[in-house]
Amino acid sequence: MRIWHQSFTVLEDLPAYADTLRKHIAKIARPDTEIVMHGQRIGTYPADYPGDDLAYSYLYWMHGNQWVAGAIKAQQQGFDAYAMCTMPNPMIREIRTLVDIPVTGYGESSALVACQLGQRFGVMTFIEQLVPLYADRIKSYGLSERCAGVAHTGFGFREVLAGYSDPGPLIERFEAAARAMIKSTGADVLIGGSMPLSVLLASHGVSRVDNVPVVDGLAATIKMAEMMVDLRRSSGLSVSRHGWFNAAPTPKRVAEVMEFYNVGHLMREPGHEN
Repeated sequence: MRIWHQSFTVLEDLPAYADTLRKHIAKIARPDTEIVMHGQRIGTYPADYPGDDLAYSYLYWMHGNQWVAGAIKAQQQGFDAYAMCTMPNPMIREIRTLVDIPVTGYGESSALVACQLGQRFGVMTFIEQLVPLYADRIKSYGLSERCAGVAHTGFGFREVLAGYSDPGPLIERFEAAARAMIKSTGADVLIGGSMPLSVLLASHGVSRVDNVPVVDGLAATIKMAEMMVDLRRSSGLSVSRHGWFNAAPTPKRVAEVMEFYNVGHLMREPGHEN
């Protein structure tokens, strides 16, 4: 089984994160699963922090074109699944109309796993501007009633990066913020928000805060992809093609529209492996 992993970061800009990500993938994937890591193209963002762009809905949407191209290329290159490893899952519903291979997303996969671990889950993010986006995405999954809330951790991107060399202080701050959220919202499961934080926590064994489980978002996304591939192979399950939200345009028309809007070049470039 081969799975295309897609990150919202330029992995070359964040070597410590990329290295930890690679090691954690090796730990959680099945022995017969090959995960090929892909990041955004070098130069996608003005600096190493994607949040400066993702704070704006139009820029977030435009960067999603790389995710669309990645999914199409994954199917063309014979990958068995496409794993969108970012909490917002940009264009995930639209991407599922363009490919037949399973498409899993960190936000959706983590929320679905959380629903099996408790009654109401809380989402924590270090990007304060994305709190409303995360809440909107959870609503799109039909899980608003199972979500206790979305909250800022009280620290930001630079503190998370520093945690890759000195994790202790960051983990302590996360646990303090988690306890505050549990107390204020009644959440009995937690999702660690953006992937760099989730991976850091999981790689250092943070799976609970007191009696509350903390979902390993990367593991949830990869394991969901493996399961969906297994179900497709064993019972023929695949994405719905009924109705406007699921109807699949022809590949020819998709290519024409991408060329018209000057994003077709993304299809001609190789996937940005790391």
